[in-house]
Amino acid sequence: MSTKKETKRIQVIFTQEQYELLQALKGEMGLSDSEVIRNIVLSWLMEKSFISTRVKSKIEGKKNE
Repeated sequence: MSTKKETKRIQVIFTQEQYELLQALKGEMGLSDSEVIRNIVLSWLMEKSFISTRVKSKIEGKKNE
């Protein structure tokens, strides 16, 4: 039995300008390109309340079972 979390790999394409912006965030939002992009996406989801809404729905769903 594996204790590793299942991961998915997603390919994205950035312009040179966008990539330079991501490089400027290295060290502040992560150490690698993938960490920076992952943290940007998660921050955006939290800012837009997608994550908290989803968690709240799951909690309420369990209460109704």
